[in-house]
Amino acid sequence: MNAIDRTPADLLRSALGADPGRPLVTFYDDATGERVELSVATFANWVAKTANLLQGDLGAGPGDRVAVLLPAHWQTAVWLLACSSVGVVADVGGDPSRADVVVSGPEFLDAARACGGERVALALRPLGGRFPQTPAGFVDYAVEVPGQGDRFVAFSPVDPGELALVVGGREFTGAEVVEQARVDGVAGARVLSGLSYDTWEGLSSGLYAPLASGGSVVLCRNLGQLSEESLAKRVESERVTVSRL
Repeated sequence: MNAIDRTPADLLRSALGADPGRPLVTFYDDATGERVELSVATFANWVAKTANLLQGDLGAGPGDRVAVLLPAHWQTAVWLLACSSVGVVADVGGDPSRADVVVSGPEFLDAARACGGERVALALRPLGGRFPQTPAGFVDYAVEVPGQGDRFVAFSPVDPGELALVVGGREFTGAEVVEQARVDGVAGARVLSGLSYDTWEGLSSGLYAPLASGGSVVLCRNLGQLSEESLAKRVESERVTVSRL
């Protein structure tokens, strides 16, 4: 990646410029059988649409806090990069009552209602499907995001020295996310991660380190439901070079 990249959003822009067609995130849910593969270009398009939703429709800006109540999932990865693009703080597993915006999966909707600001619900269904009925008090991400613009321009410059990420009791500026991800990454690695997104280790293995090192991630949810034989076959078929379990 480019040495002048200072935020995760910078890393994504550099990856898009270098090789937009290469795989970036391959997602498996071993409870449902879902598999989704996103190239750098496709992932970046989702990020741009989500950032436009966050900045435009939800009115979020630098210094605002987004409580991210989502599991390790490709849509969670999109939201984390969208937060970086806008300059808001992504508070993973954070207290919704202290957040300006909450982004919640189905499991945490009751807790998410403590947010007095904007509330976004993600069904986390295969192919990015919507809820059969939008939860009361929320907007459905799958309904709102498709109509957003494919290009994103921040209203205000993002300061890499400002707080950007809170996870597992640790706080990171945008520059610190990039710096630590570079330390953690293995150049060009194809990383299989079964780790949760509720720690830095999980976020780094499952998103930031592969992005910072020119690699890619095979992000696995509910990996414990997979047999050792099936896991070995996945490692082989996905050409995994590093495993984080």
